[in-house]
Amino acid sequence: MTSRLHALCIDAQDPIRLARFWADFLSWERAEDCSDGTTLLPSDETGFRLRFLPSQTPKSGQNHMHFDLTSTSLDDQRQVVERALRLGARHIDIGQRPEEGHVVLADPEGNEFCVIEPGNSFLAGCGFIGALAGDGSQETGYFWSRALGWPLVWDQDQETAIRSPHGGPKITWGGPPLMPKTGKERLHFDLAPPAGGDQQSEVERLVSLGATRIDRGQEDVDRVVMADPDGHEFCVLTPR
Repeated sequence: MTSRLHALCIDAQDPIRLARFWADFLSWERAEDCSDGTTLLPSDETGFRLRFLPSQTPKSGQNHMHFDLTSTSLDDQRQVVERALRLGARHIDIGQRPEEGHVVLADPEGNEFCVIEPGNSFLAGCGFIGALAGDGSQETGYFWSRALGWPLVWDQDQETAIRSPHGGPKITWGGPPLMPKTGKERLHFDLAPPAGGDQQSEVERLVSLGATRIDRGQEDVDRVVMADPDGHEFCVLTPR
């Protein structure tokens, strides 16, 4: 049995403050978290949690993943942007062209996200979080499709996208050219084998699909740190 996507983890210098921003913005509830992180539970069909982890390292460079948020009209797009700004977001320039309809923002710790213009057919039916848009190769898109058991819903010109059979956001990879990888990334996936599953067997399955195991000297026996074919880190938890 394949693991499920348990959480998108985000490193933060102030996890509680950043979790509060996203909880208020997405209308998600905070969950009990017995570790040193802060967790939000989805109130829609997103299907995975957001988990904010303490980090002393400030953000540098552009994240390799970001949210694409949908809007239903130009007025709705404007209201979403204004709500984000009131809560602590800010406008940023990552090279977007004036004629492009999406609005690029950053949360209070500089993590990029986009509010997409209405009428975007690619994100139709995906909910408010339309996609988790990633920098990555076609090979990595194929890897994650097999790793999660999510079908490919886009595979063209080396761009790929997958989506859970149960709905929710798409996860996309934009193909080459890829951004250079510099140090530990601030966003990563936590995968969890199902109850009754086996962590080691899942690690071996993921290695057979193209992942590698990373030894960071971690003492946390609750998780195994791995990397996908592009070197993006993720963790395999114990069954839950």
